[in-house]
Parts: sequence; structure tokens; C-alpha cells
Amino acid sequence: MTTAPPARRQNGLALFWIVTFVTSWASWLTAIMLGGSAMSFPTVVPHLLAGFGPMIGAIVMRARRARRRQPAPAHTVRLRLSTRLFWVPPLLVVASATVVGAALLAYLLGGPEVSLTAGQHLVATIGGPVPFLISMLIAGPLSEEPGWRGTAYPRLRASLSRLQAGLLLGVVWAVWHLPLFFVPGTVQAGFGLFGWSGLLFTISVIPMALLTGYAYERAGVAASIAVHFGVNATMALLSVSSPLTMASVVAVQIVVAIALLASRRGRDDNPPVDADPQPHRAGTDAPYQTGRTRG
Repeated sequence: MTTAPPARRQNGLALFWIVTFVTSWASWLTAIMLGGSAMSFPTVVPHLLAGFGPMIGAIVMRARRARRRQPAPAHTVRLRLSTRLFWVPPLLVVASATVVGAALLAYLLGGPEVSLTAGQHLVATIGGPVPFLISMLIAGPLSEEPGWRGTAYPRLRASLSRLQAGLLLGVVWAVWHLPLFFVPGTVQAGFGLFGWSGLLFTISVIPMALLTGYAYERAGVAASIAVHFGVNATMALLSVSSPLTMASVVAVQIVVAIALLASRRGRDDNPPVDADPQPHRAGTDAPYQTGRTRG
């Protein structure tokens, strides 16, 4: 099989980065210029649109691939029912447990008491458990995972190991969040970009990228959405904001991510679950091929 030049291999992913960042950052810049709280009109419109930048990037990539009649890139997990979906509930539990365990650890180290009081007030403010769960599912997991894990990750995995792909995507993901620190009313703005909480939030995106990447390879986008949702919802319910608790979350998630990745060590050359085991032909899908014969 013919290997495409490095520059060509990166073209597809470059388009995703451009569409995602231009959509999100332009929208957040508009929100900043409008002023007001992130959830007040009219600021809320560009603020919410910005969160869908990764999904819009994914849609553009999918349309481009369909127009060119290109096969799926290497390491893509197919969207179909599979017994692998049984991984979704335990991964959701593990994701939530990393936050709960970190909060308890921080409390033992002298941090704030673990309490649901503020979380219950948040749920009531939003309108109850159902609106809370829907909002936590859409804002982040559903709006981002089809892009970060469903589109960027498999293209990175075509030439990088799980650890390398996760770390690189984690850094990009962290940079993508930066404008939120300047949008009034967001969690990030409350932390402050140059405060300990803001710094720890930025760092925490990297182990999250490793966890969601592992979940994607286990059971596709549904699993990465579950992990993303589990962490976000649990942090909101426990009102995680103190530097000690956030540092504990980072530490626990790093340990869990390393343990999960180590459990699959030596399998980096295998495609994710449900990936097409047949080699693709060289040519139309050349930007995603790296000399491997797996699709």
C-alpha cells in the first residue's frame, strides 16, 4: 500500500482544527464583546453556539468524506449496536467515581466537606433533575465528543499510540477552552485564568482526554460521551471548585487513566473495537493512511 506524504496525511485533521476553533473562538469572542452573563440574552446565543464547534467540525469532515466517497480513517469505531456498548455503564460509574473519590481524598487532606447542598440548589435553579441531566448531557458531552473523539482521535490514532494521541488531543482541548475564562458567568471565568483553580481546570482536561480516549476505543462515541457526562455532572453536583479538590481530581484521574492504558499495553497496533479489520485501498483515503494495513 502506498503511503501518503506527511503533509497530505494531515490535511483532513487540519480542516477539523480550523473549523472547530474558528467556530468556537469567533462565537466566544462575540459573547465577550456583547458582555453580560453567559446565560443572558443575547450573549447566550453565541456562547451556546461556540460549544458546538467540535460537532460542526465533525459534520464538515463527514460531509467532505462523503462527497469524496472516502472510506473511514484508520481506527474509527463504527456507529452500530454491539455488545461493546455494555462497557458504557461501568465507564460512566468509573468516571463519576474518580470525582467522588478525589473529593473524599481532598476532605481527608483538610479540604472542604463533601456535600450535595450546593448541587441540589443548582438542580433546583435549572428546573429539576431532568433539565439538569439534559443540560449536562448536551453542554459538553454531546456537543463535543463527536468531534474530539469521533473525528480527531481516530485520525491521530492512525499514526500515534493511545497515550500520544490522548496527550496531544488533551493539550488542544485545553487550549480550545481558554476563551471561556473571559466570558462572564462561566465556571472558567469564576475560576480565573491565572488562579490555581483555573490552572488546575486547564490541566485536568489532559487526563480527561486520556479517559475519554480509552472509552472511545472500548465502545465508541457513546462511551466517551458517558465518561464526559459522568465527570461533568458529578463535579457540578459536588460543586468542585477548591484548588485542593481539583488537584485531587487531576491526581486520581491521572492514576486511573494510566492504569486503564496500561491494561491495554502492547495492543497499540490493534484498531479500536468495531473498526473495519480490512485494509483500505490507497488513493482517496490516503490522507489517513500511515503505512498500516488496518482500516
